[in-house]
Amino acid sequence: MASTEKSLTQAHRFLVRGRVQGVGFRWFVEREAHILQIAGWVRNNPDGSVEVLAMGTREQLAGLRTRLLEGPRAARVDDVEESDAEPFAALNSFQVRGA
Repeated sequence: MASTEKSLTQAHRFLVRGRVQGVGFRWFVEREAHILQIAGWVRNNPDGSVEVLAMGTREQLAGLRTRLLEGPRAARVDDVEESDAEPFAALNSFQVRGA
């Protein structure tokens, strides 16, 4: 059963734009990823966006996208760009990068 679950795992890259730095957005994403049991990372980009690389089932990633669109209370999300990414075996947890 576990091998079937692994084959359903997908990786997506999310680029979140708006007022998403300096408002606790990365820690919000980390908390939501833990709740959804998603592996990956989140980091601030120099252009003011926040980048998320996430790995999980289609349902888990859809749940994360919904949460990214909402963001934490102090944030303002203008856009979430989503693209496929290569699944990565090295990560089995979720982490904030560049903290």
